[in-house]
Amino acid sequence: MSCATLNLAPSLKLLNNSNSYNFQPSNKQSCFFGKSFSSVTFVGPLTSNCNKSFWDSCHVIKGLRSFSTVVKCVAQKSELSVSVGAGSNAASDERVVVLVIGGGGREHALCYALQRSPSCDAVFCAPGNAGISNSGNATCIPELDISDSSAVISFCRKWGVGLVVVGPEAPLVSGLANDLVKAGIPTFGPSAEAAALEGSKNFMKNLCDKYEIPTAKYQTFTDPSAAKQYIQDQGAPIVIKADGLAAGKGVIVAMTLEEAYEAVDSMLVRSVFGSAGCRVIVEEFLEGEEASFFALVDGENAIPLESAQDHKRVGDGDTGPNTGGMGAYSPAPVLTKELQSVVMETIILPTVKGMAAEGCKFVGVLYAGLMIEKNSGLPKLIEYNVRFGDPECQVLMVRLESDLAQVLLAASRGELSGVSLKWSPGSAMVVVMASKGYPGSYEKGTVIRNLEEAENVAPTVKIFHAGTALDSDGNLIATGGRVLGVTATGRDLEEARDRAYQAVEEVNWPGGFYRRDIGWRALPQKQLAPKNKLTSTK
Repeated sequence: MSCATLNLAPSLKLLNNSNSYNFQPSNKQSCFFGKSFSSVTFVGPLTSNCNKSFWDSCHVIKGLRSFSTVVKCVAQKSELSVSVGAGSNAASDERVVVLVIGGGGREHALCYALQRSPSCDAVFCAPGNAGISNSGNATCIPELDISDSSAVISFCRKWGVGLVVVGPEAPLVSGLANDLVKAGIPTFGPSAEAAALEGSKNFMKNLCDKYEIPTAKYQTFTDPSAAKQYIQDQGAPIVIKADGLAAGKGVIVAMTLEEAYEAVDSMLVRSVFGSAGCRVIVEEFLEGEEASFFALVDGENAIPLESAQDHKRVGDGDTGPNTGGMGAYSPAPVLTKELQSVVMETIILPTVKGMAAEGCKFVGVLYAGLMIEKNSGLPKLIEYNVRFGDPECQVLMVRLESDLAQVLLAASRGELSGVSLKWSPGSAMVVVMASKGYPGSYEKGTVIRNLEEAENVAPTVKIFHAGTALDSDGNLIATGGRVLGVTATGRDLEEARDRAYQAVEEVNWPGGFYRRDIGWRALPQKQLAPKNKLTSTK
């Protein structure tokens, strides 16, 4: 295998050992001469003309179709570095450059799956993070302001982006997908109007009422005295929810009346969640087993993804406060094939049809948080998210064998009818490693070591980064609450768990902690002895 370097300013130049080739914008010859390269690196600021010509030429080069894109991030604003490694032939003739919006563990997993998609020529991620940068799964664009739709649109046009995948909920609720679609850029993610399914729990509950979607009994309040009176009438345990987006922390499961009253005061009186908590939903406490159900939606059609189950509570045995998620596994035994059919027929499809009837068709991922009731064994909808779950996305993406880029592109075009997904057999598990103190206050800047050793525990181990950066000395440091998603696949859930925890125990991070019982509902328990270099309790 040989190596090549392309300097794209002002022309494209290929250096192959002693040979060089100047690739002018009008030149449509194959710049690869039918040879195979172990790596190709593009460096230097690009003009839009040069970039467009390069991508146009790639579309007519048969040899390039055997390459899959692996991209590396750089922090400099004036240049991008993209490396291309040999891969399998694309299943589709259509090629696409993808931009992933976001910078957490979910986005890392999406970049990982998209980079493996045969039809994907390149993956960009804005803003991305240090882990995505170092992994080679996407070219990070830290300077791109994802809250500025015009800046995102300009970037897409300059770089020939043919699909934007919006990871987090905030840009969706603020209308990024609306602006991209209006500009003619295919986008996987709902409009601001449709994103209200997550942005307002009251909106979601009203939709459930209107279209007879099974959910917990509830009332909505803005007056704290009225909320407390209702709580007193209903009794505890009871659930208090902030109406708006609260970064996964706006749900309080109150086991006593006093806890419930305190939750109401924190939201409606002290405004701990700001405008997100100016209205609260008081909801009946459902007893049973929680599960996550995901479906891809194109506005009219929906296809289910594989099942997954997460662990919201911070402590072992599902104790302590709620978090964004401390781990997950797939498939989830609680979601049998029969139960998945019930979820599609009674929850997902009525939601898709209801949203269309309300004049805001939903395009994107519907993530239904479910409770499988203990007494009836039937699912009820707890909440909707309008994006891939985190950390469930991680276990789904390592199991997905289909071309993710083509599937999401089909959804964005309203063409999911007839599409099916292929999944690897076996199971996957992710164990989240978080900063000590999370979900409360925590120290930032603690150093993390031994990640390479952790990933080398088994070929099926992959570490996704959620809150990491590099300090001035080049050390990997923690910058968030949930920091790493140590993910592994196996022939069954027990093997996936063993591999994931073996990798976790290799990580040297005294400032972190993790739950030791991910998968406890589906598996017999193993006592894990924590090592000195990382403590597994808060």
